[in-house]
Amino acid sequence: LSHFFHGLLRFLIHTGYFGPFLMGIMDSSFLFLPFGNDLLVIALVARHHEGYLLYVLSAVCGTTAGVLLLDLIARKIGEEGIQRVAGKKRFAYLKRKVGEHGVIAIVVACLAPPPFPFTMVIATNSALGYPRLRLLAAVALTRGARFLILGALALKYGRAIIRFANSTPFKWSMGVFIAVCIIGSVLSVMKWLKGGRRAQPAEMAA
Repeated sequence: LSHFFHGLLRFLIHTGYFGPFLMGIMDSSFLFLPFGNDLLVIALVARHHEGYLLYVLSAVCGTTAGVLLLDLIARKIGEEGIQRVAGKKRFAYLKRKVGEHGVIAIVVACLAPPPFPFTMVIATNSALGYPRLRLLAAVALTRGARFLILGALALKYGRAIIRFANSTPFKWSMGVFIAVCIIGSVLSVMKWLKGGRRAQPAEMAA
């Protein structure tokens, strides 16, 4: 796990400004990567202070692209498909909250840490027909503010962050974290594929 973590970290760091973009797409769509882009932005800014704003911009673009992909699929499979992915009770709760608060639900989803259901909030908004441009703008602005704050913290505490990242306990904990992300991502993709397949016959019948 330690070697795997080092290899993954080196790859993401060596991709430079493209790294947060790639992570943003994965983190904001169907994969289970809690704090994925947050940790990457912090690590990159801590090592390369001069790239602060470009790393943030890359992360925002990647997150917005990932949400766009999620939005396209959620609108296609509709409420029926999202309900099958989230479950009836959970979807009913999200539908009520989204209907009551609209853009506030999006902003909270972009700022709140896991286990807040970011993906499901975005998908529910899309399935209910929330305007796409407003959705993307809200995500870009809110996540932009989040990454700016995290980057600023990395600028101030960069040396301490690097020392902690090089510690053995951190490397092992991140190895376990990556394993959990892989398992969670596989289960998430399976649920979305299952929900999409079940939604298609209903759509054709309608």
